[in-house]
Amino acid sequence: MAEDKDDGGTSYVKAAFHWQYNWIAMAGAAGFALVSGSALPILLGAGVELIYLSTVPHNSRFQRLVRSWRYEEQKREREKSLSAMFYELPPEMRTRYARLDAMCRDIRENYKRLSSTSQMFVDQMESKLEGLSQSYVRLLNAAFHHREYLRVTDPESIKREAAQLQKDLAQDSPKVQEINRKRIEILNKRTEKFEKVRENCQIVDAQCAAVEDVLQLIRDQSVTMHDPQQISDHLDNLVKDVEQTEETVREVESIFDMSPLATPDFDAGAGPRARVRN
Repeated sequence: MAEDKDDGGTSYVKAAFHWQYNWIAMAGAAGFALVSGSALPILLGAGVELIYLSTVPHNSRFQRLVRSWRYEEQKREREKSLSAMFYELPPEMRTRYARLDAMCRDIRENYKRLSSTSQMFVDQMESKLEGLSQSYVRLLNAAFHHREYLRVTDPESIKREAAQLQKDLAQDSPKVQEINRKRIEILNKRTEKFEKVRENCQIVDAQCAAVEDVLQLIRDQSVTMHDPQQISDHLDNLVKDVEQTEETVREVESIFDMSPLATPDFDAGAGPRARVRN
């Protein structure tokens, strides 16, 4: 039987088969067969199972139920990932997040006092605040790892090594020249990466500060109950900015996933093939 899948790749047939109530029914049929000493309950159970698997996975209510399971599973995975990112942070960054979280709580409390006609904006704001809090943790985590990379990397020593290799290149044998040209290329790429990470670290720091500033403004406005639509617009613009910054972070991180550069093979009598990794 072909599996019926939704756009998210969820298998409704598989979900129906593994549903706990289905297992209970199958176990009941097996238990009844064991007690009665007859195979008839197994045969009847198999027939019912085929009917069940051919009908229930196509039921729209069951599909919504499966999607809700999948959503909850994805939510737990996101929370687990964010929790791991948070506990990687040094104490000062955790304190920074705690201040932002307190601002978000203040905003929620202030806007609970809005009239019932404005609650639609409050619900939208809640979703956006949650998304911003999650993005803020990811940005802090990216800033932490960028700073660690910058701390342990000495670009000047990399440049000196590349310059020395370039200077000695003419004195090397042809085979060594070929290898050292690859080394120079790798060292130059490392220098480029360092500059890109340093620039990106500044972008992330600025975006984190912008998130804090905008949420501080929204908290101040929430005290005097400014127009909820205006607040929603502020959050929309902030969400877009944060999404762009996160995309920049992903682009920089992808730099570190570049394929290794390989040196040409040595001759069979000269030794094994060498590979230089970035």
